[in-house]
Amino acid sequence: MRPIRSKLFLLLIVSGFLLSSLSCGHDQQLVSISIQPPTETFGAANIPVNEDAGLNVQLRALGSYIHPPVTKDITAQVTWTSNTPQMVTVDSAGLITATGEACGNTLISATVQTNHSSGNISSSGAIVTGNMTANVVCSTSTMSQPGLTVKFAGTGSGVITSSPLGLSCAGTCSASLPGHGRIVLTAKPNGSEFAGWTGCDSASGLVCIVNNSASERAVSVTFNPSTASIR
Repeated sequence: MRPIRSKLFLLLIVSGFLLSSLSCGHDQQLVSISIQPPTETFGAANIPVNEDAGLNVQLRALGSYIHPPVTKDITAQVTWTSNTPQMVTVDSAGLITATGEACGNTLISATVQTNHSSGNISSSGAIVTGNMTANVVCSTSTMSQPGLTVKFAGTGSGVITSSPLGLSCAGTCSASLPGHGRIVLTAKPNGSEFAGWTGCDSASGLVCIVNNSASERAVSVTFNPSTASIR
């Protein structure tokens, strides 16, 4: 009887090894990602959007695994992206920050490309993504968003346009553009030469950038007669 018992014992050992090997082939595969918090709101209707700049919140990415079922913090393992970075940015650590340049909502994603299980066993691979929504409240207060005036200097001619829309003129004009933290003005000479901007927060060539503030703003654009036409 002893040889039979020995064979049974060996059979149990081999069976246990096979079961262990099979289970390792399915260990802890990532099946879904959730982001905490699922939504985040910056600003308020009575606050200019540009004053939201720098507000931030740390996100956490939680991965759900199977074989066995478990939830892990994988914040540092995912790839973070924002589909509207001019509104809300996200860094590689999951910190989201309002830029103060635009309002509305944006989708923040945490993604993992799975090419193997957590036990480093090869698999066919899959892309697992989780999302959250970040909101920046648009300002509805016209008093906190005073007007911007564009003055024309020089004896040449040209037009200016704005983004967001609201200013488009060939002579001195003004408008109030509530809910926007930054206004981008573009000059377009009309048979004249562009000679520069004054009063901008920053300027580069034909483009002038003005940050909304709690006071009236004024900038000047200069167009001079073309030297080619003078000749």
